[in-house]
Amino acid sequence: MGGGWTIGKPGSILVNRRAALRVKRFVDGIAEPQMACARRNMVSTGPSPDACSSEDLMLSFVPEGILIDFYGTISDGDRAAVEDTCRHVVEACKLLLSPQEFAIRWGERYFATVGASNHDAFRTLYECEVISLRNTLEDYGVDRDPAPFLVRLENYWRDPPLHVDAVEFLRRNDLPICCVSNADAEPLMAAIEKYGLRFDAVVSSETVRCYKPEPKIFEHALHKLGIKSDRVIHIGDSLHSDIAGAKNAGVIPVWLCRKGRIHDIGDIHPEYKISSLNGFLSA
Repeated sequence: MGGGWTIGKPGSILVNRRAALRVKRFVDGIAEPQMACARRNMVSTGPSPDACSSEDLMLSFVPEGILIDFYGTISDGDRAAVEDTCRHVVEACKLLLSPQEFAIRWGERYFATVGASNHDAFRTLYECEVISLRNTLEDYGVDRDPAPFLVRLENYWRDPPLHVDAVEFLRRNDLPICCVSNADAEPLMAAIEKYGLRFDAVVSSETVRCYKPEPKIFEHALHKLGIKSDRVIHIGDSLHSDIAGAKNAGVIPVWLCRKGRIHDIGDIHPEYKISSLNGFLSA
């Protein structure tokens, strides 16, 4: 690969040909969304385009490895799949509310279910989707099998559209890199294999039986790479899962806030913010 990092022998110091990793930061603060939405990647205005303008800065250290999120970071987010799912549910069940309103209610159930599904109480992401959707439908007096409504989301997990800048980033990166994703193992690997993406390790929530922001999933990824937490960065699009989770594990987080991103439930203020992966590594 033709990135800007030179990797020495194990245990040696990494030397960058241009002396530092170039990342981007936002000139302006992140705009407050006009409508908070609990469902991941669903109805909210997110930051304005101006909030995602950027200029170069330098990381304060040279990292020895990278952890990176998948859905919403490497791939596009699930907004279209969620919108289609909610529209289908509202129409099929003849609910007297908008798909946006249903998405918010479902989102509240979904995040509560995921948050209660770690370690000994672990449930797969698909199980969390089924349970939270069933409970949301019951709130409106609907007794239906939620599984048929989730086909669009299942297809998205296995075949999400990729961001062009992410593909180029992975192609040029020379550092050890681990994908860390709140995802079920089989669809995540199906997506990675479909596009022939290279990672030195892949860690899913199903493998570790916990979800970001739990520190354990990051600790497992660090063990896979064999690198200490203070020598690694984690790149992700979720303030709640990625940025707070990385901080909890002692990893330096870099928040990827793409233009037109959707508000999430996190409120942490990251030190490093980028609007894309273009130019992240020196040429």
